[in-house]
Amino acid sequence: MLKSILIVRLGAMGDILHSLPGAASLKHSFPAARITWVVEPKWVPLLEGNGFVDRIVLFRRGEPQSWQRTKNELRAERYDLAVDFQGLAKSALIAHLARPERLAGFGPGVVRERAAGLFYSTRVPSSAVHVVDQALDLAAGAGATNLVRAFPLPAGKPEGTLPAGAFALASPLAGWASKQWPTEYYEQLAKLLRSKLGMPLVLNGAPGATPKVPGTLQHESGIEGLIDATRRASLVIGVDSGPLHLAAALNKSGVAIFGPTDPVRNGPYGGDFRVFRLPGVRTTHRRGSVIDVSMRAITPEQVFEGLESRVRCHA
Repeated sequence: MLKSILIVRLGAMGDILHSLPGAASLKHSFPAARITWVVEPKWVPLLEGNGFVDRIVLFRRGEPQSWQRTKNELRAERYDLAVDFQGLAKSALIAHLARPERLAGFGPGVVRERAAGLFYSTRVPSSAVHVVDQALDLAAGAGATNLVRAFPLPAGKPEGTLPAGAFALASPLAGWASKQWPTEYYEQLAKLLRSKLGMPLVLNGAPGATPKVPGTLQHESGIEGLIDATRRASLVIGVDSGPLHLAAALNKSGVAIFGPTDPVRNGPYGGDFRVFRLPGVRTTHRRGSVIDVSMRAITPEQVFEGLESRVRCHA
């Protein structure tokens, strides 16, 4: 019987969210086990109050002292099992430094960096396509027998001002500019939402980084405020970034706009989303610095039609 389990998934938002069902499956399979999660400080609000995480250990990327500090914190406990959901040499090394009895990670074809596999005592293969299903396969390979497709998330906390009635929510920015939808399209979409559905469009972003788009409402917040705003939104418009995956995890409805990345692998897992992607687009994970032409090809009218259909479905 496992008494202590270490999970390593340092970031980013979408990747942590996609790992939650795998981590929850380990807790459900070993309810008496104490779960420790290593994560970067920025993403801690995604894990606080989740119920299945007993201890959070911070890894401060970019700080030379962080390796020693994290190592010391990890070695304060003994781990029967460590699971590296990230698949990088860095994450595998962090798990290895904890000196677990067993260290599980992805096998060839799934692991992101081949060098990570050198640290694993258990290499788990997966034929799954979606990253959430891959995480569930890893949990099963690590010993989980009760797989759950659930996303335990905290309640969030109100930040800023939101409309009192129904509203649509979008987070226009993404880690790669190539995955973003043109800013000017949100202005056109906002006009359609107001004139046809009587619904304002709220744009969320980090303080000082929220685009100012005519006809939309700005909502600046941290992660807790984003969680709260997403829970309150009637519809969500998202690109392949953390806020979309958060909305799917919270079982929301809306539209997902994809271009260079494949929604079969990285699409919304949960909720009710109409996914738009131009046929024949070449999948690439190169971090493009300009908006991809395939994202520009998806029009505000198409996105509005997708949103309107979700309203009809749930009326």
